Amino acid sequence: MWEATGYIGLFFSAFGAATLLPLQSEAVLVALLWAKQHPSWALLLVATIGNVLGSMVNWVLGRYMERWRDKRWFPVSAKRLESVQNTYHRYGRWSLLLSWVPIIGDPLTLVAGLMREPLWSFLALVTFAKATRYGVLCWITLGWA
Repeated sequence: MWEATGYIGLFFSAFGAATLLPLQSEAVLVALLWAKQHPSWALLLVATIGNVLGSMVNWVLGRYMERWRDKRWFPVSAKRLESVQNTYHRYGRWSLLLSWVPIIGDPLTLVAGLMREPLWSFLALVTFAKATRYGVLCWITLGWA
């Protein structure tokens, strides 16, 4: 029972951290690695899957948010939206390799949906970026433990 609780907590913290919520999944992963009750490869897999699925929520939101851009309550000005779109055009899909970076990564996945980035390339780049980030974190943590 306790083993599943660690995986579930890690999954939801990673999922939430990838959305626009201010959560930190790295602390949960490090704590579980230090506890040494779960295989590190399984923790890496759960964190990556949760984080990528959270990023997909952003992608879906971005995919459909432009239909409301003319509403008064729309959270982004037309000028800011155009600026973001121009930036994404300049750097393209490869900018998704930065989806792991705090502060810019989550909005970047939303913009990818807004810019109609195909799901297959979105998933490939975001999964690579997020798995690499968690992999490096596991490597550093296990080196210290």
